[in-house]
Order: sequence, then structure tokens, then C-alpha cells
Amino acid sequence: MKRRLIYFVSSTLLLSACAVFVSRIGSQVPPRRIEVAVSRFAYSPAEITVKKNQPVVLVLNSSDVAHGLRFRELGQEVKIPANGTAEMHFTPDKTGDFVGHCSVFCGSGHGSMTLTLHVVE
Repeated sequence: MKRRLIYFVSSTLLLSACAVFVSRIGSQVPPRRIEVAVSRFAYSPAEITVKKNQPVVLVLNSSDVAHGLRFRELGQEVKIPANGTAEMHFTPDKTGDFVGHCSVFCGSGHGSMTLTLHVVE
């Protein structure tokens, strides 16, 4: 009788743990992919709105020289090769407006090259 009780409790705990694990896997949200065109001296779109705690992938496509994108407040930075593509993977964990700047000098308009990220609930 004692063995049956132990077997029953163990089986119940194991099945419960499996159910929790499967539900967590199924509830994970795939990253939102956002294409961004990059050229002297702009990002297009120049403003993006995303949700807090939702994974994001910025796909940055340079059509000319090397560029970069840095969000200091979010601790994110990526370099984009000339005529190439780079991806920035992150999950914003705070709300607000964050201004990203080009982090690779790309010419006379480099200082005005920004991308605004709006993170909402």
C-alpha cells in the first residue's frame, strides 16, 4: 500500500512538472522582426514602437557604408557592414522612449543619425 502511494504521488508530481514545462514552451512569444533600412544619414523607419518584455529582432540593412546602432540606456549595440545586414536581438525590460545613435562614423551627417524606440506596456 505504501509503495502504491509513493508511486501515485511521484507520478502525479512528474506529470504536473511536465505540464508546466510544456505550457511554458507553448506560451513563449516568437521575436517580432522589424526591418530597418540604413543609409547616410537615416534609419527608416526612424521611429519604432515595441512592447515591454516582447522579444525583438531589428534587422538592419545598410545600402552604402558601414554603420552602427547603439542604445546606451538599453545596453544594446550592433555594427552593420557596408552594403550588409546585421541583427540586434533584445527584449526591452523597461518602458519609455530610447534614442539610438549611429555608432560608426559615416560622414558629415553622422551626428544627426538617430532611431527612436518607443517601449510601451
